[in-house]
Amino acid sequence: MSEAKAIAPLSDAMSRGAEAIEQFLDSVLTPPEGPEARLFNSMRYSSLGGGKRMRPFLTMQSARLFGVPDSRALRAGAAVELVHCYSLIHDDLPAMDDDDFRRGKPSNHKAYDDATAILAGDALLTSAFEVLAHSDTHPEGDVRSELVLGLTRAAGANGMVGGQMIDLLAEDMDADVSLISRIQRLKTGALIAFACEAGAILGKANDEQKEALRRYSNDVGLAFQIKDDLLDTLGKAEDIGKATQKDADAGKATFVGLLGVEEAQQRAELLCQQAISYLEIFGDNAAHLRGIARFAIDRRT
Repeated sequence: MSEAKAIAPLSDAMSRGAEAIEQFLDSVLTPPEGPEARLFNSMRYSSLGGGKRMRPFLTMQSARLFGVPDSRALRAGAAVELVHCYSLIHDDLPAMDDDDFRRGKPSNHKAYDDATAILAGDALLTSAFEVLAHSDTHPEGDVRSELVLGLTRAAGANGMVGGQMIDLLAEDMDADVSLISRIQRLKTGALIAFACEAGAILGKANDEQKEALRRYSNDVGLAFQIKDDLLDTLGKAEDIGKATQKDADAGKATFVGLLGVEEAQQRAELLCQQAISYLEIFGDNAAHLRGIARFAIDRRT
C-alpha cells in the first residue's frame, strides 16, 4: 500500500489531534462552584477554542514512532500545551510584550485583568505538572519523573523563561544572529524540543532515536520562529490574530531585521530540510513529522 493511502493527510491528522487535545483540556479545566470559577474561566479563555496545537501534535506523532498508546501521548501533549498557553498569557502582559490581542480576540489581561491573567498563567503551569505526574500518563514512576524533569528544564530558567529574560534585555543590546538564535532556541525552541522528547521518553527510545528527534525539533523550532518574524513583517493583523510590525516598531532585533526577508526565508527553508533529514532513521512512520517541518515555514498564521 502506498504512503499516500496508508497515512491520512497532515491537515486531517492535525485536526483530529487538536480536537482530542481540546476535549482533554476542557475536562481538566472544568470550573468549580464558587468564586474561584473566575480563575478557571480565565484559564479556559486562553486555552480552549483556538491555536494550532502543533506542540501536542509533535508529542503524539513522536510517541507513535515507538508504539505508545495514544491516551498516554495525549496527556503528555496536553501538559506541553498547558505550559504553552500559560506562556502566551504572560507574554501578552503590559510588563512583557504588551499585546492587546491574541488569536483574534482580546488578550487575557484585557478580557479579565492583569492580576487574574497572572494567576491563570500560574495555574495553567502547575496544572501541566499535575497531568504529567498522574499514573494515567505512564504506569512507571521513573518515566513520569523523567517527563516532569524534561518539562521543568524546557519551561524554566534554562529554557523558555530564560529566553524571555534575554529577549527583554536584548532590546538594549546590539543583538546579532547568534544571540537571536540563542534567544529563540530557549524561548520558543525548548518547549518544541521537549514536545518531541516527551514521545521518546514515553516510548523508552534509545539514545540514537532521542538524538535524531532532538536535532529535528531544534531545527523545526528555529524555523518556526523565523516564520513568525516573517509573518510579523509581511502578514496582516486580521489574518494573524494580533498586531503586526510590533517588533520593528519597538526596535527589537529579529531574524528578518538582521538578515532581510529573502535571506530569512532561505534560512528557514534550510532548517526545514535539515530537520527532515534527521528523520531518515524512522522511515515512513515519520511522515507527519516531516509534514510539520514544512508546515512550520509554509503556514500563514
